[in-house]
Amino acid sequence: MTTEAIAIVTGATGGMGREIVAELARTHHVYALGRNDDALAELGALSNVTPVSTDLVTDLLGGTEAPSPVARLLDLTRIDVVVHAAAVATKFSVESARVADWRTALDINVVVPAELTRRVLPALRAARGTVVFINSGAGRGSYGDNIVYAATKHALYAVADGLRKAESGAGVRVSTVAPGPTDTPMLERLQAQSGAEYVAEHYIEPVEVARAVRTVVDAGPSAQITDISVRPRIEVGDRKPPRG
Repeated sequence: MTTEAIAIVTGATGGMGREIVAELARTHHVYALGRNDDALAELGALSNVTPVSTDLVTDLLGGTEAPSPVARLLDLTRIDVVVHAAAVATKFSVESARVADWRTALDINVVVPAELTRRVLPALRAARGTVVFINSGAGRGSYGDNIVYAATKHALYAVADGLRKAESGAGVRVSTVAPGPTDTPMLERLQAQSGAEYVAEHYIEPVEVARAVRTVVDAGPSAQITDISVRPRIEVGDRKPPRG
């Protein structure tokens, strides 16, 4: 029987996901889930990391009978940490979004983390483990041109809150880490979509999000840290233009 601590990180090839994998690999064997095979190969070169190439929407929600790359994870008898970092973000208003846009975002950002958690709950209970949902500042507010993403993140808060209450008796801890604007390819794409200038040094470094996850994971046995909001040192909207 293995006593090795096990972690699963989705969205492992994203800007935040890579840092979360590297941080957790110091103390856990990490299964790093993602779709970018080149980035997965880089993660696989780290000690204590097993890359898993998977499209979670297809493999968890597709209803296919074919063997899934995540099947071996569903058979684990003990899982200490699950971090849900996989997400998709594209700017839509109510007017511009179509049904397919809503369904794509809801599947990836809400249904996949809920379903993966459901499938590994026995292993989480056995380990008295921790589930971490990576949320966003958009989970507590919204803008007219970013409604679909914000709606999914509002829903993810509800998933986390309800799961925490439902599983507290089983010893499973549930936390949300909600970063503000973070220097990632996702944010860069969103800024390009809106035509805004991208200034990397104005945003949170992804490693800071990983450190917040570490804080959650390392909480003492009698407590759980339910919600961490990670904000830029200076809010982007509060930055004054340079004098010229």
